[in-house]
Amino acid sequence: MALFTLAIIVGSNRKASINRKLAQGLAGLGAGAFTAHIAQIDDLPMYNQDLEAESFPASATRLKDELARADAVLVVTPEHNRSIPAVLKNAIDWASRPSGKGVWGGKPLAIIGTSPGGVGTACAQQHLRDILGNQGALVMGGQMFITWKDGLIDDSGTVTVEATRDFLQGFMDKFATLVGKLTA
Repeated sequence: MALFTLAIIVGSNRKASINRKLAQGLAGLGAGAFTAHIAQIDDLPMYNQDLEAESFPASATRLKDELARADAVLVVTPEHNRSIPAVLKNAIDWASRPSGKGVWGGKPLAIIGTSPGGVGTACAQQHLRDILGNQGALVMGGQMFITWKDGLIDDSGTVTVEATRDFLQGFMDKFATLVGKLTA
C-alpha cells in the first residue's frame, strides 16, 4: 500500500512549541501510513486582499501548493485567548484565496492540540472545525486533548509515555483509515 502524503500545520511559530513537538511525535507514529512534512506558515504576510490582487505572495503560493499536493492535513495547535492563534488563521486565510480557488474543499483533515491544562485547546479546536468545515474540509470527528508534561515527547520525536503513545497511535490509525476511505 502506498503511503499517503500528510501536510502538518503547527499553529505556533514558537521555536520551542510543545505543539510542534506533538506534531513531530505524530509524524513518527503515522510513519506506517503517511509521508509527513510540516508546512511552513511563519513567513506568510498578514492576509490583505490588496496583496492578493497585486501579486499573490510566493510564500502563500508555496503553502497552497503543499496543501494541494497533500492527501490530507493535520492541524496541531495551541489555544490563544480561547481561540486559534493569529498565525494559524492567517495561513487558513491565504490557503482559501483567491475566492473559489482555495485548497480546503474535500481535503481530509484532523485537528489536535496540547497544553499544560486538561482541555486547553478545546475552544481552538471547535473554532477550527467551524472555520475549516465552512471551507469544505472533511474534518475528522472528535476532539483530542493532550495534557503536556515535560518529557512527554523527547527531542527525537518519540512519545515516551506508553499510554499516551498508544492513544496517539489510535488517533493516527483512525485518521489513516478515514483518509483511505475518502481518497479511494
